[in-house]
Amino acid sequence: MAEGKKEWYVVNTVTGYEYKVKEKLEMMINSMELQKNIYRVVVPEQKVVEIKNGVKKERVKKMFPGYVLVEMVMSDEAWYIVRNTQGVTGFIGSSGKGAKPIPLQPEEVDRILGSMGLSRIDASKELEPGKTVKILNGPFKDMTGKIVSVDMKTQKLNVNIDLFGQVTSVEVGLESIEII
Repeated sequence: MAEGKKEWYVVNTVTGYEYKVKEKLEMMINSMELQKNIYRVVVPEQKVVEIKNGVKKERVKKMFPGYVLVEMVMSDEAWYIVRNTQGVTGFIGSSGKGAKPIPLQPEEVDRILGSMGLSRIDASKELEPGKTVKILNGPFKDMTGKIVSVDMKTQKLNVNIDLFGQVTSVEVGLESIEII
């Protein structure tokens, strides 16, 4: 795990305190100016349709009660802030005793956030022509290239890669890239 890399972590909370933890973390991020260490806090949820007494009702249900996802750079300061937020009981993937947790794999984050209509990559801030990305799967796996264009409607990018000494434009989905 490279220090300084932005990754997603799972934080265990007291059940029922997920939104309070999210609110407290967001307040601390703003008041302590931690935007360079802690980026997003998400309570995984999905809309479900229930039929009660013949009446259709749509409601939001937590996907993982007692858990919050945090996108952050795992620094000592960020770890300490999140770990000591009221309502947080710890990080998932940590052996405890002050050990840093293991981040979620990009595929896991994509699956969870995708089901909520969100993306692991904050496209409005992170994706722009000229940025370098690494392709995570498919025929061009592990190749790097520069973004040529971004189509948010289709969630696809055109990326120029070096293929056998020739610059080649390929189309890849947002879920298939990592920003370098």
